[in-house]
Amino acid sequence: MAQLLIAVLSIIFVPVVLLISAAVLLATFGQSFGLRRAYVGILLKVFEACKLKVPVTSPGTVEEEDSEEEEEEEGPVKEEKEYQIDELFSRKVDGHSPDENDEVRVIDKDFSLTAFKGLQKPEWEPFKKEFELSDIMYFSKCGVEAIIDDDVTKRFSAEELASWNLLTRTHKPHLFMSVRLTALWCIGCFVRYAVLLPFRLTIFFIGFTYMFFATAFIGFLKEGSIKRQLCYYANMVCFRILCRSFSAVITFHNRENMAKNGIVVANHTSIVDVFMLSHDNCYAMIGQAHNGFLGFLQRALSRATSHIWFERSETKDRSIVARRLRAHIENPSKMPILIFPEGTCINNTSVMMFKKGSFEVTETIYPVAIKYDPQFGDAFWNSSKESFTQHLLGIMSSWALVCDVWYLPPMTRLENEDAVAFANRVKSEIARQGGLVDLDWDGGLKRATVKDSMKEVPQEQYSKILKVD
Repeated sequence: MAQLLIAVLSIIFVPVVLLISAAVLLATFGQSFGLRRAYVGILLKVFEACKLKVPVTSPGTVEEEDSEEEEEEEGPVKEEKEYQIDELFSRKVDGHSPDENDEVRVIDKDFSLTAFKGLQKPEWEPFKKEFELSDIMYFSKCGVEAIIDDDVTKRFSAEELASWNLLTRTHKPHLFMSVRLTALWCIGCFVRYAVLLPFRLTIFFIGFTYMFFATAFIGFLKEGSIKRQLCYYANMVCFRILCRSFSAVITFHNRENMAKNGIVVANHTSIVDVFMLSHDNCYAMIGQAHNGFLGFLQRALSRATSHIWFERSETKDRSIVARRLRAHIENPSKMPILIFPEGTCINNTSVMMFKKGSFEVTETIYPVAIKYDPQFGDAFWNSSKESFTQHLLGIMSSWALVCDVWYLPPMTRLENEDAVAFANRVKSEIARQGGLVDLDWDGGLKRATVKDSMKEVPQEQYSKILKVD
């Protein structure tokens, strides 16, 4: 048995070594045989076949074929429940029941959202009433609705898919819906974990080793054009090899808008955003200093060129970071600096509030939009639930990493436009190009609690409803 195993390994050893060598060599020169795109095309056909067998919608929705029947059966019951819930605020001051001629204003789910989003306040006069203990139920309902389906929390969880992609993360029960799907899933597990994962880990190790020694060598060189050129090519080669370890298929659009210097801003889904963008250009980076393996990567990169890492807990660093950032972009010989103004990772569905700091430093910004295809794997990194190493292993054990990158035309701050308005305008353009939802919420809510001032808003609005003698 041992001899048979050795014979099999000896047979496959040479082809595997040649395949890995070819992948690294092609990545070094930025070339490809098109095998990854062909592989992604085959996966799409497999997913389409699974979709025909198991049509699936997102959680919380119903199948189209059953929706009409359910509406007919539950329509009257649903209307009755809605009337009971909203009856509190649909009564007139006189106490009589509203008829068809009465102008009744009913507060629905938008009532709670209106309060917290800062939209135009509704007119409260038609709702003047005496306090009743049952009033509490309405606000409890609004609170439950906010927990179930708010615009912030769901941006920090994995993006759900319309159909199963044969990965365990999404829609686990569908594994057992047919023998054919179960067999296909088992084959997929073997391919992903027994074939692709070892292959990808080997390429990642090669790319990381190359980064470690290349940046160490470049760090000993004197500042000048030679060091800048070596740093540029070393970074490009390194990140291209690392992208091959994810089976990344990246489509770049409008390369004529690529920045040569200045500030580049992009929406943020994962640390691998840096890998995707650095596949096509070389950037200096600014961001939070990390520990562990990610911190080791940061320190390795800093040996070759100037990056800006800061600690969130040290408020004094803000002014220092601003000065270093301004000094960086004022030097035309330095590489463009890449910034993720959201300050945290969002789940590839939305763009949240951009911090104004980078928009105060310069008048011109180079926006970039990144959009991943979730069918092949989840690129979102929830740093509060998993480490960077776990995140990388999750990506490497998925099917592939497929994304589109759009280089948008440079945007200049308008006359009399402040940094906040400029940041919002850039954010809206990135959201539009990437097909993402444009949200005004601060991504910092991912780790923060609700402010007392936000809690007081519905209290003030309710006080306007009550009759005061």
